[in-house]
Amino acid sequence: MSEDFKKFTPFDKDIKLVSKPSDIDEYDDDPSVLRAMLSCGHISDPETLTACCRAQLKDGKTEFRCPLCEKEWPYDEVRKLAKLTIEEQSSFEEQLGTNTVKKIVDFRECPGCDTLIERSDDSNLCVECSVCTVKKGRIFEFCWQCERVWKGPRPRGDQCGNVGCRSADQKLLKECQMITLSSVVYKGTNVHVQCPAIRACPFCGVLIEHNMGCKIMLCRECKKQFCFACLKSVHECLKTSTYFISCSAGVAPRQID
Repeated sequence: MSEDFKKFTPFDKDIKLVSKPSDIDEYDDDPSVLRAMLSCGHISDPETLTACCRAQLKDGKTEFRCPLCEKEWPYDEVRKLAKLTIEEQSSFEEQLGTNTVKKIVDFRECPGCDTLIERSDDSNLCVECSVCTVKKGRIFEFCWQCERVWKGPRPRGDQCGNVGCRSADQKLLKECQMITLSSVVYKGTNVHVQCPAIRACPFCGVLIEHNMGCKIMLCRECKKQFCFACLKSVHECLKTSTYFISCSAGVAPRQID
């Protein structure tokens, strides 16, 4: 089942259905569409709820919360009201498990190979990935704080040499609000893409705040273009999407844990 066909019908007797606009997606207001009232009191259709929860998983969350009131949505409720397929349930549950493990043990994903790495020295931000070291034939190190290839002297416990690695920058990346890209929708739906309002340029690390509808941004520092949603270069992103359609790679999570 694709998200295009995730609609409620009058036969969904065990779900509280209403003929009201979605609270989560302001553009979803067709009065002929049935939507569910969530336990928090807000209203959504299945495809919007699926996209919202998928974005939270990619952001490293271990529980689902309403983006409007922050009340938690139990997984059983999400599974039922988002009309998750068996494949989607498996994917959601696997990612929930991975996110939980990362929070408990404090892992980071190596930017070179995505292997989960555990840091042995809490006072040193410079961490070696043994997998990449073997593959590349040379020592591969990355920064535990900004999760980019290490630059600068080592050991160091405050920041690496990458622009945007300061603790204050990381705090901004972690705590900035989520925004809706008003001109960008998920392919085949009317659901608008959401992502963090502030990103670090993937090329130079300068912090950039989104200020327009388009997903492609120009970095004022290095003058390179990248997608604000998936963080890939404009060339890579637009190979499989458009300026106004969601990225095939999905929305990249916040650039910190």
